[in-house]
Amino acid sequence: MSASALFGAQLVAVRGPWAAPASVGARRAAPSCGGGLVIECSSRPNKKATAHHKKTRPRKTQPWDIKRKPTVYAPLPPLPPEWTFASEDSSSSSSEVAQTAVSPSSAQSPSAD
Repeated sequence: MSASALFGAQLVAVRGPWAAPASVGARRAAPSCGGGLVIECSSRPNKKATAHHKKTRPRKTQPWDIKRKPTVYAPLPPLPPEWTFASEDSSSSSSEVAQTAVSPSSAQSPSAD
């Protein structure tokens, strides 16, 4: 796996003084931290989504558009109540339906002759 895949940026290798050929009797400098790699950041990063949409949103520049009022819609119908009580008539008819569905005559399957 390459280093650019790990860091997601360009890497530049820099030769330090320790990489230069040493002459006889010369002192070599100790290597510095970091191993000679420099990570470069983007000079022009992309805008994040909200900043991009705020910058590129359509502007009202024409007088007819600036004077335009919001659309007026008809009022919405009233919402149904959250809780409704079942009347006694509807509960008795639903229990009759449940009893007829469970009756033994309807539970038997017709025989195939």
